[in-house]
Amino acid sequence: MRINALDHVNIQTLKLKETVDFYADVLDLDARDPPPPLDPKLVQWMYDAEDRAIFHLTTPGSIMGDGGRRELPQDTGPVHHVALNCSGHDAMVKRLASLGLDHTLNHVTAIDLKQIFVRDPNGVLLELNYFTGNH
Repeated sequence: MRINALDHVNIQTLKLKETVDFYADVLDLDARDPPPPLDPKLVQWMYDAEDRAIFHLTTPGSIMGDGGRRELPQDTGPVHHVALNCSGHDAMVKRLASLGLDHTLNHVTAIDLKQIFVRDPNGVLLELNYFTGNH
């Protein structure tokens, strides 16, 4: 058995529209309805340019058959951040500034890695990584 790649990240949110808008506006991801029987009013999948559903955005209980829940579960708290390998560093810095989003820049000079840290509307920390040649 081996892992071929990370398939997706699921983010549970009470702010579905704001979260969809964030990932569309910031990362240029395309919101699409999930496959049945998931309810598109409660779940949206965010696709990249290569037609991969990178983020699954879900309301509490929507993927486990309990769409009536109104609180976020507390059982997945230890995840600190989601890191993405990106390109277009300077354009992203300008985009975040134009959207008025707080962000932090970092440069790991030992491996020439530029990083941008930004939080989504739910407080999920995104680490946007720009390796040499992807700036």
